[in-house]
Amino acid sequence: MSKNIAISDDVYRRLKREKGDRSFSDLIADTLDEGGRLADVSGQQVLDPEAFAAVDGEIGRLSDGTLERLTDGPADR
Repeated sequence: MSKNIAISDDVYRRLKREKGDRSFSDLIADTLDEGGRLADVSGQQVLDPEAFAAVDGEIGRLSDGTLERLTDGPADR
């Protein structure tokens, strides 16, 4: 039985590069069997919680007002 999952284009390219002639299922299973985590294959959670919070806050700060600047007026127009 197979299941469909959605992944970003970036993660797909990374998985494809790593899998060689194996299937995606084999790549993921091998990684998990070797004691790895899915994050080791997909690159998720590469930041520790403190770094993530700092980056997330900075992205929010930089995003403030972006829509208003792009539309030359209030975002709710």
